[in-house]
Order: sequence, then structure tokens, then C-alpha cells
Amino acid sequence: MAEAQPDGRSHAVARYKELLRDYIDRRPSGLRGKLALALGKHKSFISQITSPAYAVPIPAGDLATIFALCHLAPEEREAFMRLYRAAHPERARRLRPVSAAHELRIQLPSFRNEALARELEALILDFAARSIRLAQRAAGGETEEPGAPPAPATRSKP
Repeated sequence: MAEAQPDGRSHAVARYKELLRDYIDRRPSGLRGKLALALGKHKSFISQITSPAYAVPIPAGDLATIFALCHLAPEEREAFMRLYRAAHPERARRLRPVSAAHELRIQLPSFRNEALARELEALILDFAARSIRLAQRAAGGETEEPGAPPAPATRSKP
């Protein structure tokens, strides 16, 4: 269970969760499941981090993956990060800007079975996100600023 927060802080957390929920609701269905898989969490965790009724904060280390899978525009990322920084000023001080990021694209063959194709995509995205988090931890760095361009493990169509 999440710890109690001062009223102003819980309101600030609720605001960024409402914004994220709105972003997710405007995306294709199945996104919550993809987020859960990519973050290595249960779907109920996604419900908790997108519901203003729960005090569970969104972990800073998960933001880049969330932004990538939700395909947030730069303006959407910045709007979210303004609210996130207001809700968690102590976390914002620990975040560092991304110095150099690059995008890796993987071309997949066409599959007759759409469910198999989606499952393979989710597996690749999950592996990439977990590998990147492990490498960041091993490097001893705090999670990088998630508002920076492009986050790892995104899906792109040819």
C-alpha cells in the first residue's frame, strides 16, 4: 500500500495520473497489457498508476518505457513531466537529461497469425526495456530524464 501523502501532493499525483490515463485512452486498445508486459508488472499495477484514486506514484524508471509505448508527442511528454516534477520535486532533482540516445529498429517478417505477431512484438519490447534498465543500473546511473527524445524499445511499422 502506498504511503499517505500531504493533500496537495496527492492532488498533484492525481493530476499527472489523469493526464496519463487520458493519453492512454486515446490510444488503441491493448496498450495497458503491452505496458504491463514491457514493465514486467501485472495489469493491476497499470490500473493503479493510471487511476487518480490510488496514491501509488509512477516510478521514474518506468516513464521512458511508458512514453515510448504510448507514442507521446514531445508536447505531451513535456505537459506530463511538468505535472510529474510538481508532484515529485525530490525525484526531479535526481533525474538527469539524456545525453545521447539512438533508435534501434528491428524488421519483423509478416505473420499470418496476428496474435502471434503481437505476442512476439511484446516479447521483444519487454526484453529490450528490461535489458536497458539492467544496463543503466549496472552503469550506476540514476534513471535518465524520461521527457527526452526517443525512449528505447519502441515499435515502428515499415
